[in-house]
Amino acid sequence: MSLAEAAETNTLSPAAESASISSERPRLRLRRVRPRDDLRASVVDGACVSAMIGLGETYFVAYALALGTSQTIAGLVATLPMLAGASLQLATPWFLKRVRSYKKWVVLFASLQATALLGMPLAVALAGNSAAAWIFFAASVYFAASQATGPAWNTWIEEIVPRPIRARFFAARTRVCQLATLIGFAIGGLALHAGKISGQLLLAFVAVFLLGAASRFTSAWFLSRQSEPSRGRYQPRPVPLASLLRPQGAGGCASLVVYLLARQTAVQISGPYFAPFMLAQQKMSYLSFMLLIGLAYFGKVMALPLWGRVAHAGGARRLLWIGGTAIIPVAALWIVADLFTPWHGRIPIPLLPNFSIPFSAVFLYLAAAQFTSGFVWAAYELAMQLMFFEAIPRRDRPCMLTYYNFGNSAAQFTGGLVGASVLYLGAESHAAYLVLFGLSSLLRLCTVPLLAKTLHHHEQPVQPPVPAVAA
Repeated sequence: MSLAEAAETNTLSPAAESASISSERPRLRLRRVRPRDDLRASVVDGACVSAMIGLGETYFVAYALALGTSQTIAGLVATLPMLAGASLQLATPWFLKRVRSYKKWVVLFASLQATALLGMPLAVALAGNSAAAWIFFAASVYFAASQATGPAWNTWIEEIVPRPIRARFFAARTRVCQLATLIGFAIGGLALHAGKISGQLLLAFVAVFLLGAASRFTSAWFLSRQSEPSRGRYQPRPVPLASLLRPQGAGGCASLVVYLLARQTAVQISGPYFAPFMLAQQKMSYLSFMLLIGLAYFGKVMALPLWGRVAHAGGARRLLWIGGTAIIPVAALWIVADLFTPWHGRIPIPLLPNFSIPFSAVFLYLAAAQFTSGFVWAAYELAMQLMFFEAIPRRDRPCMLTYYNFGNSAAQFTGGLVGASVLYLGAESHAAYLVLFGLSSLLRLCTVPLLAKTLHHHEQPVQPPVPAVAA
């Protein structure tokens, strides 16, 4: 039995069920939703938006480097626009209160995100600082639209996906999304590799971004096809920002938010600089870059069925502990790569005379490190998504996730700024990058006490498997 078929037995969403037993609003007429159609549309939407990520934002840093920016500035492209975008999305709860429709809000900003990506190629017509400024502007709008959809979508999707199948459904959906990201990333990498060989690299970037924008517009269309049982009947509840500063504030989810922000800061010290390291320091081709990044996504695709079963049997807490500890050493793995021999030799790809795969001991090591990284990051990301459902009350979620998005982007910017400072002081040398990787893993280790405190606050009983969705 598929997840969609299992959901057919749940003909009313949780929000509709709550309304059916409420005597306070007898005039409301319940509307039957379409679980199978909604779940299928959600999966296709996730696949399309993930393809956009693989085609679009994954190559923002490479795009900045291609336009002549420094390695430090290129790394900041992955962090500074996120902070600007998060600042703009702080108005989300205020507007949601007036729109009173998660669906309208999400579709609107999904379309705006696609439009921002559509405008990214305009930087090609500019030069120098003007090109960099336009990239920062377009990326800021892109990330603002992305983060504005998050709180509303996270609350909306809960009324579409029945609780008994939630862990399995999101594991399966995330697996499809990671596969779509991998495919989009591979298409982008091959296009850029071909563009560089033919001397049309910037034109290849334009084509990749246009295809990514088309994917997001398609995603917006599938979002519009999903039902919204609580439309016009559900008011998000404002949460005072001061409540987050109290240990048990905001429904006890403050400890989870603090841990996630601390971990994000540690991760972003090195995260934005892997692309400059591979492209500028290791002198990798776009094909080699695509293969290594793609292996991380492939690792996630392969791992998600396992982590979905772990979450279903043991809960999100256990999965968060596994993922939170397993991602600690992955950045430091890159330091060991210097012990291997330099790049040498290439394997030609049949039927593609202009393409070949680099082959050496260091490449094999980095490939294994990337696959391992993706495998353990899949656990952390799935656990984080499920913990939001467990830790944050539904009525508080739009406001809480808006705060979280801003704090998350601030943490990314802070970590990225620390990394940029280390890189700048180290004159963008090879040794400076190795310091970044080691520092990131060390600070991830320092967040373990926060992780333990979070799991203690949100301890949940283990739920037995549900036979209806076991197949």
